Amino acid sequence: MSLCVPPPPHVSKPTGVPVSPPHACPVVTPPPVCPQRPRSGQDGEVGKAQRAAAGAGTEPTIFSRIIARTVPATILYEDEECLAFRDVAPQAPVHFLVIPKRPIPRLSCVEPQDAQLLGHLMVVAARTAKAEGLEDGYRLVINDGKHGAQSVYHLHLHVLGGRQMGWPPG
Repeated sequence: MSLCVPPPPHVSKPTGVPVSPPHACPVVTPPPVCPQRPRSGQDGEVGKAQRAAAGAGTEPTIFSRIIARTVPATILYEDEECLAFRDVAPQAPVHFLVIPKRPIPRLSCVEPQDAQLLGHLMVVAARTAKAEGLEDGYRLVINDGKHGAQSVYHLHLHVLGGRQMGWPPG
C-alpha cells in the first residue's frame, strides 16, 4: 500500500503541454519548533527542515517557482523532465541540484511508475557533474523528510564536488 495518493487530474499548462499530476503525500505535523536562534550551520538546516515539514504542501515551493521562472537561478541543464541549477548556499566548491519538473514531495513518495524519471535524474546528475569538471568524483545526496533534513518538499538531488568529502556524512 502506498503512502502517497495521487491527487485529482491536473490541468495542462497554458502552453498546451500536458502536465503529469503532482504527487500528494500525507503530511505529518511535527511537534512545534521552538523559536530559538540556530547555534550554527547544521542546526540551522535541521531547524529549517523541521519548519518545512510543518508547512509541506501548503504553498508552491521555491523549486516550483524556479521552474516557472518567477525566481531566478543559474540553470546548468534543462529538458522536458528536469532542471539542474546551482545551489544558492553551496556546501562545496561545486554544488548543484537536479529536480524533476513534476512535483514529487519526497523520495519516500515515489511510485513504481517514477522509476524512469528517477533514473533520468541520476543520468542528468552524472552528465552535469562531468560538464562541471568533477572527474575525480562527487557526492550525490537526497534528503527525505524532517529527520533527513529535507528543507524543500520537492524531490531534489544535491551534487557536491570539487573537494575531498569526509565519511561518514552526517
